[in-house]
Amino acid sequence: MPQPPPATPLQALPRRTFPVGAWPWRSALYTATTPVVGLAAAVPLLVLVLPWAVLASMVADARPLPDAATWVPLLAVGAALVGGFGPLLALPVAAVERLRLRLVDTRPAAAPHRRPPAPGPWAWLRTRYTEPATWRELGYTLLLPPLAAVAGAMLWTVLLPLLLAAAPLIVAADEGPVTFGPVRAATPADTVPVALLGVALLALAPYLLALWAGAHGALARALLHRHEPEALRAELVEVTRSRARLVDAFEAERRRIERDLHDGAQQRLVALTMRLGLARLDLPADSPAAAEVAAAHDQAKLVLAELRELIRGIHPQVLTDRGLAAALPDLADRCPVPVRLDLDLPARPPAHAEATAYFVAAELLTNAARHSGATAVAVSARAADRTLVLEVADDGRGGADPAAGTGLTGLADRLAVTNGRMLLSSPPGGPTRIRVELPWNRTP
Repeated sequence: MPQPPPATPLQALPRRTFPVGAWPWRSALYTATTPVVGLAAAVPLLVLVLPWAVLASMVADARPLPDAATWVPLLAVGAALVGGFGPLLALPVAAVERLRLRLVDTRPAAAPHRRPPAPGPWAWLRTRYTEPATWRELGYTLLLPPLAAVAGAMLWTVLLPLLLAAAPLIVAADEGPVTFGPVRAATPADTVPVALLGVALLALAPYLLALWAGAHGALARALLHRHEPEALRAELVEVTRSRARLVDAFEAERRRIERDLHDGAQQRLVALTMRLGLARLDLPADSPAAAEVAAAHDQAKLVLAELRELIRGIHPQVLTDRGLAAALPDLADRCPVPVRLDLDLPARPPAHAEATAYFVAAELLTNAARHSGATAVAVSARAADRTLVLEVADDGRGGADPAAGTGLTGLADRLAVTNGRMLLSSPPGGPTRIRVELPWNRTP
């Protein structure tokens, strides 16, 4: 089975084809361009760390050491400059370094930054200054000038062997003797040992450059690349926010349907019921038409009652007008099982928490009436620590199972959208107790 192609110089080093491949040239180009980027980053960095440089020179030169009135302001000003403006410098430097990283790492290097939650410069700045990726990039930017200095020194592993290998040509072109370290050569023949040493070092140079470029690339990837846990966390945040937006859209659409039914279909049905009632009064009681109109009148009243129940089930008006503290008693009155309420809601929770708690309570009361065989249900709702806590307990047979099609799984999914959770205790024989916790702030 053929080996996969190497993605970095470090992976290519053990292969016999390394010296004649592209990795030595790519490593050399990466090393040669590092001083250019390092110098471009060092100039603005020098301005930012100037107070620290002044403090360092004072510590190096002064005897005794400067007092706190001198070094504390310098230290604070330097920290403010680096922390305030350093990220703005690190962002473009990191973007350039991710492009350069392709020379010594063929794997994709994705930017680790999150998308701002809203348009505008303030949302962008708030996102960038609060994410760890920006500060890792700042750390890399601070390391880049010394890395560039080492890269410049590493270039001599190529230039020096080239000079030594070309020693015979240098001596031949020069009129006088030339000194190569401890060797003083007056003729090209005197430089043969030097040239052989240069050729040997030149054969070793690609490996040294690859080691350095591979290590530098690994550091850059560790600090500048989007790590998988962070990427998954960002995607999870986006999915949670998108689910919350979908729920908001669903709630808005449900309220629109409720309003249209209440203001449109229900009003027309009320008018139709009234007209049928008036027609019923005008017809003789023993006429065939009277019986038909009476039947139509009764059916219209039944349809009107069902429509009102449907509207109430979509989104009760009392929940919108007076909140959960008024909607839960109305819900308890319509439950066929006696319900005892314990409400402690001094302030109204957010609309999304109220709506979710109401429909969860409605579903749990329906389950208790249909499946549990309970003779009494207790419902409590309270607000504590910016969390809406709803508890429903019944004295039924117990054994509630979310996988049994009782709607508990759907409730848990709905709660998950708002970062809520549901705790269930339902041993066989009862009682069944369900606790729902809904945070007021639902988005991460």
